[in-house]
Amino acid sequence: MSKTRVFYEAEKARQTSLIKDGFFGASEKGNGDFKGKPYSFVLQQSNKVFNNLYEPIRDKALAYFRENKIDWWAGKLPTGHVLSSQIACVNFLMAIRKDPIAVLTLINGVRNQFKEVLPIPCDTDESYIAFEAVSKLDHLNEDGPTRGSNCTSVDALVYAIDNNGEKWIIPIEWKYTESYDDCNSSDKSNEGITYKKETNPKKKPKGKVRLDRYSNLIKKSKQLRSVPTFVNGNDYDLQGSIYFYEPFYQLMRQTLWAEQMIEHKDTEDIKANHYLHLHIIPSQDTDLLDKKYRPSKGNNMEDTWRACIVDQSKYVIVNPQQFISPVKDMYPDLWDYLSKRYFI
Repeated sequence: MSKTRVFYEAEKARQTSLIKDGFFGASEKGNGDFKGKPYSFVLQQSNKVFNNLYEPIRDKALAYFRENKIDWWAGKLPTGHVLSSQIACVNFLMAIRKDPIAVLTLINGVRNQFKEVLPIPCDTDESYIAFEAVSKLDHLNEDGPTRGSNCTSVDALVYAIDNNGEKWIIPIEWKYTESYDDCNSSDKSNEGITYKKETNPKKKPKGKVRLDRYSNLIKKSKQLRSVPTFVNGNDYDLQGSIYFYEPFYQLMRQTLWAEQMIEHKDTEDIKANHYLHLHIIPSQDTDLLDKKYRPSKGNNMEDTWRACIVDQSKYVIVNPQQFISPVKDMYPDLWDYLSKRYFI
């Protein structure tokens, strides 16, 4: 990216200092391998000790991902990259996932309207927070759901009953230091069409595959608005639209996922009537939040996305410290760990 990623660089420096100060263990010196290169902010993990995870949840997290057949980001095991948002999500939530009182307290801290949380059927054990959750059936034309890879999933999911007895799904998208480019080659609807063209002429371009998957669902969506295209076209042609640039591409798919889960509740194990889409983003991540997105004519992230959706109450941005704070007295050791590691 052409501009300096301010929050990313600040967190990289802070986490590197934590490594040097022994926060991840006296023997952990960093300079671990990531994509074939050593980096100061990547841990040198063995197969037995995963220092990137909060110590009390290490064995539980490994067992959970293994038993539920979930792929970790960038591999079969937890990454040593200390800026990983997946690792952050697991560190924040794994310790409380089997505690219904804590999970209920957590979501009521966002919107105080729930009376109960329910076990999530997609998990192999009784869990009130599911990680890398997917639908039972493929409603987004993605060739089958696989937790953690190659389909639309949500970083975490809560299943709840509100004060009126209505069931809700609460998909959670977790960010840490992410930021995204918005140049023409970032347009996922034009990949293989105007850039990165396939060498095999018989293979359908990835951009065309994505348009075929999602366009009709977007047009039929009650939550997603029709939007003008970024490139030449009309309002009914989604090629080049904001929906195919990150982070909006993720939000679009997760919105469709939640809508389709509700529409197909009769065939899904999770049967809900409503959804609340939570976007967990550090308020200091100006690289993501304050960027002026070219495909939306220079609006910031939140304003861009809110212009894309109909019911504003279904989407909430929450700072991770604010999100976890309702349970800090219930889990003081977890709060202490998260404070030292993630809170500025």
